[in-house]
Amino acid sequence: MVTDKPIYPSRPLFLSSAMSSKGTALVTGAAQGIGRSIALRLADDGFDVAVNDVSRNAEKLNALVEEIEKKGRASSKHIADVSQDEQVKGMVEQVVEKHGGLDVSSTEVTCLLQMIANAGVVGKDLPFHEVPVDEWDRVMSINARGPFLCYKYAGIQMIKQGRGGRIIGASSFVGKQGA
Repeated sequence: MVTDKPIYPSRPLFLSSAMSSKGTALVTGAAQGIGRSIALRLADDGFDVAVNDVSRNAEKLNALVEEIEKKGRASSKHIADVSQDEQVKGMVEQVVEKHGGLDVSSTEVTCLLQMIANAGVVGKDLPFHEVPVDEWDRVMSINARGPFLCYKYAGIQMIKQGRGGRIIGASSFVGKQGA
């Protein structure tokens, strides 16, 4: 949708598909909440956006991809568990295949990938000493190992391309609460 007045005064006009992309952003945990908002904002700001979440959120990702495409940006859905090494590696490879790399250069200016590692979970609301080990492992696998794997494979791709990029970690207020 192209309009002559910005919907948000501090944001640029919505972009048409005829306009070039600023680059490709990959947002994990994008089906809802903060991740969804980040993906939509990046699309508003001129980025093509690859979105990720787990399979149970596939329909929400489909709706998000449609919403991003209505803004005139390219988008793709990538189902992967960010705590699983091979799934993250495959996700980054799929984004590169779908979007022609993690840097999209449709003008003379080199555009950069942005990796936004946002996926996270909250553990069971129990006193620390009552948390089962399997619950601790699940939370740490997603909240600590997941960002590490996302950063690792995005970084490998950015180094391979020789153009850099941005790797961003996101968290809700829950990430700042103690046990």
